[in-house]
Amino acid sequence: MAGSITPEQNSSAAEACMAAVNNRFGGSGIVTTVELHSNAKKYAFVRIVCPPQHWVALAKWMKYDLGVNYCSMVTGTHFPEGSPERGWEVAYHFLRQPIQDQTPNTCTVHDIESLAGSDIPMEFEVFIPLPQGDSPTVPSIQSIWVGADWNEKETWDLVGIKFEGHDNMHRVLNPNDSPEGFHPLQKQHKLRYHDHNEMYDDPQGFIRKPADEGRVK
Repeated sequence: MAGSITPEQNSSAAEACMAAVNNRFGGSGIVTTVELHSNAKKYAFVRIVCPPQHWVALAKWMKYDLGVNYCSMVTGTHFPEGSPERGWEVAYHFLRQPIQDQTPNTCTVHDIESLAGSDIPMEFEVFIPLPQGDSPTVPSIQSIWVGADWNEKETWDLVGIKFEGHDNMHRVLNPNDSPEGFHPLQKQHKLRYHDHNEMYDDPQGFIRKPADEGRVK
């Protein structure tokens, strides 16, 4: 598939996706909006804010009813000074693409202008706010999208958000012998990376430089 869908195709698909989510999950606390990118084309995408208790149901419906077939990224954020309902947040990024499971040595050519309905590519982002506390947890969607497997590992490793039900969770960016409970993107660590000379001598910053004595990392 070469070229780009038209703004009209993009806008109609985004509005249809928002309406579908609202029709299916209205009243559950799931909030759906259509947003615009800030780039030149300002293509629309679908943003969903979902309570953790409804996440698995929404994820399965997105894949099997809405045609969302690719989990591209998972990230997490720590908000120690946030509201009681939002001390942490997980962000999932998804794509719906018409090209999937292509047979090797074959080529499927799509007529972009004729794409309609669920064949129109669409971008989704899902935010899952989690309450304050020392054990942020969200259900894993590893069994729904294989692309979530490694990304959920990274998010746990760096931020410390647990993905309940994830198979084979382990460190992937920090050393396997990192101290238990050490997740460098939690705000209390206050890691400082200004330039090469200011970084800690060891790769993970477990040993302090003399200038850092008494400081919180």
